[in-house]
Amino acid sequence: MTQASSALTLPAALTLRDARSALASLGPAIEASVDPTVTIDAGSLAQVDSASLAVLLQCRRLAEGRQRAFEIRNAPPKLVDLAKLYGVAELLGIGG
Repeated sequence: MTQASSALTLPAALTLRDARSALASLGPAIEASVDPTVTIDAGSLAQVDSASLAVLLQCRRLAEGRQRAFEIRNAPPKLVDLAKLYGVAELLGIGG
């Protein structure tokens, strides 16, 4: 994960195999953020599964715990479709 222009950028793959390391990177970055909105750039995501949603939901919880807004930018269609399937698209603010 990288942080560029205050957006946290997701890797190309965010699956069950990658979830733990993604949270290990994203969690501290969210905790350290001073921006009023935690922004996740998902434009690089090519491989997703339900673990992707779990990671993003945890990021949202962390942001809200720090009283920050949360947004996902550039969500790829695969992620949007999966979020709709699991009923969390609105909660994550994608695919609306």
